[in-house]
Amino acid sequence: MNKSEIQIFTSKDGKTEIEVKLEDQTVWLNQYQLESLFETDRTSLNRHISNIYKSEELEEISTCAKITQVQLEGNREIKRKIKFYNLDIIIAVGYRVNSKRGTEFRIWANKILKDYLIQGFSLNEKRLAKENELLKDLQKSIKILGKVVNQKELSGEESVGLLNIISDYSYALEILDQYDYQSLKIQETSGKETFQLTYDEAIKQIQIVKKKHGNSELFGREKDESFKSSIATIYQTFDGTDLYPSIEEKAANLLYFVTKNHSFTDGNKRIAAFLFLYFMERNGILYDDYRQKRIADNALVALTLMIAVSRPDEKDTIVKIIVNLINKRNNAR
Repeated sequence: MNKSEIQIFTSKDGKTEIEVKLEDQTVWLNQYQLESLFETDRTSLNRHISNIYKSEELEEISTCAKITQVQLEGNREIKRKIKFYNLDIIIAVGYRVNSKRGTEFRIWANKILKDYLIQGFSLNEKRLAKENELLKDLQKSIKILGKVVNQKELSGEESVGLLNIISDYSYALEILDQYDYQSLKIQETSGKETFQLTYDEAIKQIQIVKKKHGNSELFGREKDESFKSSIATIYQTFDGTDLYPSIEEKAANLLYFVTKNHSFTDGNKRIAAFLFLYFMERNGILYDDYRQKRIADNALVALTLMIAVSRPDEKDTIVKIIVNLINKRNNAR
């Protein structure tokens, strides 16, 4: 049975109060509650219920459910399966015992169910709106991925990286899994950074990479002031508040700006990817709790290619994708 809620039925004379379970778009009472409602004994109730099923007026499978309940007997907790009956059975029994209390309950239950269904419809509308927003964002990301495929002949590793982005990111589509609906948004990030990347530190690290990997003289040679601007932009504030408050958001925007601004004569994508990883490592989020990379190498290649071919109006979508790939929920494949 689905997630339920409880409503209290109080008889007009105030002599009876019953906790009523609302579930699966109907109400449910157990045998003991039926006794109290109809002010009759259980033997009579069971006979009426048995006759209803024998005559095939109603089907037992759709109107009766066994629910395990814990009862205290002496010092022991005993688990017992108790039969619950839905509104159809309750009404049918009410006609047979000619109970005014039963009529009172039916009127009350129908009103409660109407309110319950209206509330459920409203919640479903909101849920569908969230799902639609998520699917639109996912469609955008797939379109961007398509551009990479169309504009560049990919190696095997790069192709796997593109597929990883879709499969890794697809956890955000678990929108029907729990009441905790997932959506394409900034979430489960690591808070404010402990390490701040400066322009001088970035240049120093680029030179180390250049020497270590024997890159050309053109590697890391700045064409203008845009690289300095890329570093400064991730630390922008508004009214004293960071525009990119978490480590993941700063890292994602760093990768985006350095790739997109094309500040160097040679090595723009490699520098962007390296600084992205360096920033994450210095802030303690490059690996998860199991020492696994939060983002696989080929997925990083694919992300950088996505940024390179994307349009400026796709920036927010790409940043959300990157954050969702490196946040606390997601591990590298």
